[in-house]
Amino acid sequence: MVGEKYIAAIVDGAKALAMLVPALGERQPTDDVLAAVDGLLFTGSYSNVEPYRYGGEPDEPGAVYDAARDATALPLLPAAIVAGVPVLAICRGFQEMNVVFGGTLHQSVHAVPGLHDHRENNEDSVELQYAPSHSISLTRGGLLQRLAGGADQARVNSLHGQGIARLGAGLAIEARAPDGLIEAVSVRSARRFALGLQWHPEWRHADDALSSAIFSAFGNACRERMRDKAGHFVTSPTA
Repeated sequence: MVGEKYIAAIVDGAKALAMLVPALGERQPTDDVLAAVDGLLFTGSYSNVEPYRYGGEPDEPGAVYDAARDATALPLLPAAIVAGVPVLAICRGFQEMNVVFGGTLHQSVHAVPGLHDHRENNEDSVELQYAPSHSISLTRGGLLQRLAGGADQARVNSLHGQGIARLGAGLAIEARAPDGLIEAVSVRSARRFALGLQWHPEWRHADDALSSAIFSAFGNACRERMRDKAGHFVTSPTA
């Protein structure tokens, strides 16, 4: 299942038809999935990428994993990039993007010297948990800064315990938190939109200019992919 906030952001923000891809791993071949969609949103989750996927040490007791999600998302994400399928990766999806490009993760950001506690307070209301909690600095000339209308900074929410340790090869940093933690990346080699975000722009996306711009750009990229894919089925009449 997936939270309704993600579905609403695709339907109302990206102006696209939402389809849910079940986490069935190899039972649904990657090529078949890519042939059926015009874009992929890799959502957030309460689960984490299993540490062995990036050479990490076993996490502390009580950590939640989802082997089926890993088996589905980790092959699908890089294949989508190669195929020119637009990708938007949020929170866990952002961390998946880093892992598939060879990066590593901090399993407990709050325990790393010099880094802040980026977790939400579970005792707060949902509205307060998803409220903007810190600023990010946008990389000059990057995709995210362009979507932000040239702004140098933005305010985002923060609901994650893990984060990027070593950046994956081929990824470009799009934003950082005040403590230096990477908050957004793009894929240098991507033929189409490929953006990863550590925060949750899907939450009340219509109330935030940057979130609205992100989902609008993702939707436009999906429509471009749809038009190009449809063009492959059009043949010229024989003379």
